[in-house]
Amino acid sequence: MTFCLDSEIIRPQNDSEIKNAIILLHGYGGDGKDISMLSLNWKRHLPNTIFICPNGHERCSINPSGFQWFDLTKDDPSYILEQSIKAEKKLCQFIDEIKEEFNLENNTICLSGFSQGCMMSINVGLTSNEKYNCIVGFSGKIIDEKDLKSRKKVSTNTLLIHGDADQVVPANFLLEAKDFFIRNEIEIETRLIKGCDHHIPVEASSIALNYILKKFNNSLMLK
Repeated sequence: MTFCLDSEIIRPQNDSEIKNAIILLHGYGGDGKDISMLSLNWKRHLPNTIFICPNGHERCSINPSGFQWFDLTKDDPSYILEQSIKAEKKLCQFIDEIKEEFNLENNTICLSGFSQGCMMSINVGLTSNEKYNCIVGFSGKIIDEKDLKSRKKVSTNTLLIHGDADQVVPANFLLEAKDFFIRNEIEIETRLIKGCDHHIPVEASSIALNYILKKFNNSLMLK
């Protein structure tokens, strides 16, 4: 099957049965290959998981060799929200294609992303008709709290991780997101990584892996 977004796909080794999927969304100017590096360690602990790492639907305005989920060249919140919702629709189409191709349901899928990819994971994970297994976000934020509250349909369990030295997306956005999740009665865990700037260190990757393992195992026990 041809998907609506080009993707790096890492299948389980030895043709193991696919029971879960992690959809990894890159940051502004990145691509699926960049974010797929997370799977190098994670896949050893998740033998029945397929990793799907799509490229954003647009070439990046400031880095034509990379991609974007939405344009950031205009400092206009209304424009950014409009563009992000357009990206959501494309991403939801892509996820529907993935679910059909690999016979998956929302409760077997983790949405994860870095920076802009984290923002997209939060929006898609809370506005879908059915809860996802979990959301794991690195160095992101909520794009527009008022809009998200008005469109929220589900309360997908979420882990957000941020570096306290992040100067691209400052760490106060983690606190704002945590407050939003608590006020809207969504299960949220947060971790602030000391001395970390705008990237995903090994510590953050390990914290995320342990969280995903717990959520996938809980889902299997409920079946």
